[in-house]
Amino acid sequence: MNRAARELYRQYFDTIIVGESDEKLLEEVFRLRYQVYCIENPFEAADANPQGLERDPYDDKAVHCLLLHKGSRAWAGTVRLILPNKEAPDHSFALQDVCTDPRIHDPESFPVMQMAEVSRFCISKDFRKRQNDWLYPASNEPGEQEDERRVIPNMTLGLIEGLIAMSLDNGIFYWCAVMEKPLLRLLSRLGIHFENIGPLVEYHGRRQPCVLELRTMLERVHAERPDVYEILTDGGRHWDRLECALAARAG
Repeated sequence: MNRAARELYRQYFDTIIVGESDEKLLEEVFRLRYQVYCIENPFEAADANPQGLERDPYDDKAVHCLLLHKGSRAWAGTVRLILPNKEAPDHSFALQDVCTDPRIHDPESFPVMQMAEVSRFCISKDFRKRQNDWLYPASNEPGEQEDERRVIPNMTLGLIEGLIAMSLDNGIFYWCAVMEKPLLRLLSRLGIHFENIGPLVEYHGRRQPCVLELRTMLERVHAERPDVYEILTDGGRHWDRLECALAARAG
């Protein structure tokens, strides 16, 4: 059953890791972010992002992925992983500028050089709104349409799988983030539990600084939501990579 859930999901969505030099895909990332962060939810000023592309200085030290809806060839979502700043570790992430909890200065609780910040996590509202009238033009079978409608609400999973893959590509074992409470509740229903660090902060609205360890997160997902685990680990492939990376790190 769990494998079937992953195979069903893969019928409709694909996670695309954006290469550092892939200017065309990077432009798609920034264009989708402009739509979400400047138009749909005006957290950022549209006039400060010319040419309809939203970006900021953190993009210089970030890796990105896109979520592709295969049937329409439309970009449904994107997320980035901000990597640690080797020259100035204490100024690697936005969280470090807004969170006052002393744990962020403790290398045991907050291992900056093995950590990355999850940021610009977004799925287009336009994509969701239009799903009923344009995602299914090639499908004439009611059963196929129902299958796709079942996986649409979990588009989030494809972006998280991309985060895991990018983490493993870059020697990252911990995540931090400054997230809205509704997103944290959604993630917890999927078995993904962040640990709060300090109180809510003002950062484009009231948000919660939080952290997690990648291995612990995947173990808990496996216990609580094995169907989700299959998608997040690509059938266990990412888990095997993580175990190998941890063994190599331990010497």
